[in-house]
Amino acid sequence: MVSISYQYRLGKTTVSHIINETCEAIWNTLHPTFLKKPDITAWRSIAEGFEEHWQLPNCIGAIDGKHVVIQAPPKAGSEFYNYKNNHSIILLAVCDAKYKFAIVDIGAKGRQSDGGVLRNSEFGKNLFNNTLDIPAAQPIEYGGEDVPFYIVGDEAFPLRNNLMRPYPGRMLTLEKRVFNYRLSRGRRVIENAFGILVSRWRIFRKPIIGNLQTIENIIKATVCLHNFLLEQKDFNQQYCPFNYHDGENADGSVTNGQWRIETPSRNMTDVSQSGSNFFSIDAASVRNALTSYFMTEGAVPFQWNK
Repeated sequence: MVSISYQYRLGKTTVSHIINETCEAIWNTLHPTFLKKPDITAWRSIAEGFEEHWQLPNCIGAIDGKHVVIQAPPKAGSEFYNYKNNHSIILLAVCDAKYKFAIVDIGAKGRQSDGGVLRNSEFGKNLFNNTLDIPAAQPIEYGGEDVPFYIVGDEAFPLRNNLMRPYPGRMLTLEKRVFNYRLSRGRRVIENAFGILVSRWRIFRKPIIGNLQTIENIIKATVCLHNFLLEQKDFNQQYCPFNYHDGENADGSVTNGQWRIETPSRNMTDVSQSGSNFFSIDAASVRNALTSYFMTEGAVPFQWNK
């Protein structure tokens, strides 16, 4: 803001107001179209994308959270101080199979974990109460039992019947290792979505200086613009060309995307891992059903080498 203030010969307060109002206008204009709350039709469309591109049946998104580093807010104490020894707010997001954000929660204080942010957010409350208009359970194989639609996450999130996480531990059976590989393969899209966002919007490369409302509006605007550009044929290949996100070869090996080279690893760091291993019998049965499917009808040839 200081550099903009000098460049345009405006006061810092004036620049702050202009940035805040502009980002708020971008959000109000774009989010009803490019980040609207998914309905049952949208969830089904996302599930079709995950099954087509990542061979994950009934998957309606990948979830993760990232720290957005900010200047310490006045009189905030340690509320925004995270385990990486800086101050931040958390961007929690669910994305589809094509790196577009479907749901975001912005503004949780940096000291919280992924699981804590999810639990306290409106999205998390609706997810756990089954009030997100998610389609009813359906079979993932011919003649099989109904399996709920679910979101995939890492170890920071709890295991529930609509939220899958990997099997914990290192000494795992082949079946569990295959499940963890297939889950992480699908979860890679949210890692790439964050990577593309940070690499293209350089505001995230340094601590953001501003009041909390302005910072939240900046994040909201960039998320909407990210989705907008991914949906525009004229800009898509400029914003996210083919080699910009991670690629996958025929043998399942991964080619790192260009964003990994352009974006320093310290930007948008992961949220602390503090998920619980406690889960219900229903959640375990869903994970077991997916594990069985990945070992039989739903197997992909290259999974055995992973």
